[in-house]
Amino acid sequence: MARVVVVGAGLGGLASAARLTALGHAVTVVEQAPRIGGKLGWFSRDGHAFDTGPSLVTLPQVYRDLFAATGGRLEDAVDLMRLDPAVGYRFADGTRLTMPGRLEAVPSALDDALGAGAGRQWTALLDRGATMWRISEGPFLRTPLAGPVTLARLARRPGDVTAIAPWASLRGLGRRYLDHPHLRTLLDRYATYSGSDPRRAPAVLATVPHAEQAFGSWYVRGGLHRLGQAVLERAVDRGAVLRTGRAVRRISLEGGRVAGVELADGERLPADVVVSGVDATALHADLLPPDPRIRRVRRDLRRATPSLSGFVLLLALRGRTPGLAHHSVLFPDDYDAEFDAVFGTGRYAGRPRPVPDPTVYVSAPDDPALVPDADSESWFVLVNAPRHDPGRGVDWDAPGLAESYADRVLEVMARRGLDVRERLRWRQVRTPADLARDTGSVGGSIYGTSSNGSRAAFLRPANASPVPGLFLAGGSAHPGGGLPLVGLSAEIVARLVGPA
Repeated sequence: MARVVVVGAGLGGLASAARLTALGHAVTVVEQAPRIGGKLGWFSRDGHAFDTGPSLVTLPQVYRDLFAATGGRLEDAVDLMRLDPAVGYRFADGTRLTMPGRLEAVPSALDDALGAGAGRQWTALLDRGATMWRISEGPFLRTPLAGPVTLARLARRPGDVTAIAPWASLRGLGRRYLDHPHLRTLLDRYATYSGSDPRRAPAVLATVPHAEQAFGSWYVRGGLHRLGQAVLERAVDRGAVLRTGRAVRRISLEGGRVAGVELADGERLPADVVVSGVDATALHADLLPPDPRIRRVRRDLRRATPSLSGFVLLLALRGRTPGLAHHSVLFPDDYDAEFDAVFGTGRYAGRPRPVPDPTVYVSAPDDPALVPDADSESWFVLVNAPRHDPGRGVDWDAPGLAESYADRVLEVMARRGLDVRERLRWRQVRTPADLARDTGSVGGSIYGTSSNGSRAAFLRPANASPVPGLFLAGGSAHPGGGLPLVGLSAEIVARLVGPA
């Protein structure tokens, strides 16, 4: 039995703790914040409540597997609801598309909204995504990163590399399959699921719409934060110990391997294994001593493009909105201008800025647990934003910036048909700087590093550190960000550590 310390009670850390306790190890989870969840956050006030991070569960099988491995059933712990429709899209020219929650209904919905042939084109794109998924799921998403060996795994059969097309971008793949500009916009949006720019993100991200539409979009009644709580309960039930409000000062090494962690108050927790669920850049910059074995990891993190962040409005509203989907996306006229502003490219080269005319994502769950009464709504509103970087980019703490940009987002929503300003009880603003402070993610980059560039996946830190006894889980480590991949990172770590 190994003594395991998990640093960070985000979902990656909690999932790792649950799996490792089930394997017979003695696990302690330490979290700097007063409560668990990390980016899977929660905010409530005056009877209104909000998930402040992920608002959608895809690939729930990942968490069914987790619960099965720890002696439980996911459906006994949380109330999963499949969304149908999955999302309502509004385009700048006034076109509206209600995307069904079941794959078989998607082609006809696209034909109805965008014209004959749109469904056929999207289906062809999803078929390519399904092929990519079949090739990459086992050897990449569920397997430790191993540099060139990983590429060799993806080329087990003739034609697999051609199908994955590692030289192609997601935007380029869309141009090949999709004629309608709105279909291309839909595909571009899936790059943001990994905090990336579709013009630079790899074509293999076509697996994301495939997985979302083939396996469904799901909501947890009462809020997605309940998933984190349920995973914590699996860990504690199996014997894990949780210690919140305990920041880690450093990870201790002795004899060339992990020896434990030192807390900010000086307490030392000895460990045979340390699992880091914190932001990988913060881990390597702040928590590890100088060590030549991690020099390459630090170099790769410097070379990678940080992921985008998000600017969030939590809106407490009077009244109800007829016909509003659980999720709505309001697209701008110029999507490329958004990516240029976020990443400081193109017309904004070297000058990231808040997006003047952003895509607006609205999550408005029809869930009595999130509102004070039946004549109220609680909306989570997100726009893509550059990370907090006062020295070289946007200083989100600059006086007046957050409130003025919040006003701008509400104006954009009004122009696109969702004017809620007269219904507003109050709003809570959360900037990338707030995200950085609350979660420890450097600059508030939601996914750590982006998928920009053909080598981006191999710049992301592996789950097994070069330092023996140190492992990485969570969205900033392999295989990436988002609830399903975070769950898979924990599965990989548990397999690497092995049973007691």
